Amino acid sequence: DVVEAVSFAARHQLLTAIRAGGHSVAGNSTCDDGLVIDVSLMKTVVADPKRRVVRVEAGATWGDVDRETQAFGLATPGGIVSHTGVAGLALNGGIGWLRNKYGLTCDNMVSAEMVTARGEVVRASDAENADLFWALRGGGGNFGVVTSFEFALHAVGPVVAVVFSMYPITATRDVLSKWREFLPSLPDEASTEILTWTAPASDSLPPAVHGREVAIAAGVYAGDAAEGLRVLQPLREFGAPLGEIVAAIPYVALQTAFDANLPNTGEVIAYWKSLYLKHLDDSVIGIMADAAENRSSPSTMVFVQHLGGAIQRVRGTDMAFATRNASFVLGITGDWRDTRENRRHIGWVRETWNRLAPHSTGAVYLNYLGREDNDADPLVRAAFGDNYDRLVEIKSRYDPQNLFRLNQNV
Repeated sequence: DVVEAVSFAARHQLLTAIRAGGHSVAGNSTCDDGLVIDVSLMKTVVADPKRRVVRVEAGATWGDVDRETQAFGLATPGGIVSHTGVAGLALNGGIGWLRNKYGLTCDNMVSAEMVTARGEVVRASDAENADLFWALRGGGGNFGVVTSFEFALHAVGPVVAVVFSMYPITATRDVLSKWREFLPSLPDEASTEILTWTAPASDSLPPAVHGREVAIAAGVYAGDAAEGLRVLQPLREFGAPLGEIVAAIPYVALQTAFDANLPNTGEVIAYWKSLYLKHLDDSVIGIMADAAENRSSPSTMVFVQHLGGAIQRVRGTDMAFATRNASFVLGITGDWRDTRENRRHIGWVRETWNRLAPHSTGAVYLNYLGREDNDADPLVRAAFGDNYDRLVEIKSRYDPQNLFRLNQNV
């Protein structure tokens, strides 16, 4: 079916969107006056515990993958919301709770099957079409419609240690400063971040924080749960928390914890931006704290994730995903619901990003990037850095007419 759809689109020169999970905040999962190739019914997930590999069709979500792999006490690094589609996240990187121990999602890709713009079915791995395999690990949907993946599996769970300590938003400066001091002591098993937002009235959150503006010191430990709670204990000591989630919980429960708070529906208008940081200095902390306390929408988040361990042990030229020397990725996720407020919220996100950009490495993370009309090409070039020219050359072989251009395009 995908071959027929791609061939039809190419023959009629149709604008073509590829939809899997439909989470594209840039709006690339759909289009007007074109063709949408919706692979969301292709959801088969088959785990092979002996080979420690899972085969995942392109329409599967991370909830589908976690359910099948956790039956064997295994997991591959994925996203943090279970209804996120596997394909989009994996092709652009994939930052999740297992990142420092097991790397990005794209680091764990073993192979991929893809339909090219010519309607040909090809397989990409280290042994077959190695150039394409290099490009698919971080290069996005530029090269064709990926119909299935294989990912490496690791021993995870069935329970993991989780600490989410929620502090008043006015404590953001102190929380970030103390977190910065805490990070050098962490082993690879620990992945931590600081998130600032207005906590919704969700059953998954303590009632004491409902409707409160909070700075969340969050951490997950991919190892022994008792040891993890000990290692993550300092996250609870950055001040006086308003509320906490501190427990050894099933990994599949962790992966669904944010589902209700980040809905996958058309009700939310989104404009996101991102950047990488080598250091979290006092200037950055001050800008982040000011932005967090003056967000334009209650559902907007300003957050920073620590990157280390397995992520940084991959060289920036080993695959298309180039940024390996940054210790932090920072996201500004603007979400709101009233179209009459678009200009105000978009303006706030851009202003915050512009204030932080001088402190960044210059690169951006493409999964945290919304639609850009004027700056798209410079941002994509910045994301790929020295890998950009090689991606263009591979793109010209697999999609010379740029049929697949609804993406972070090269």
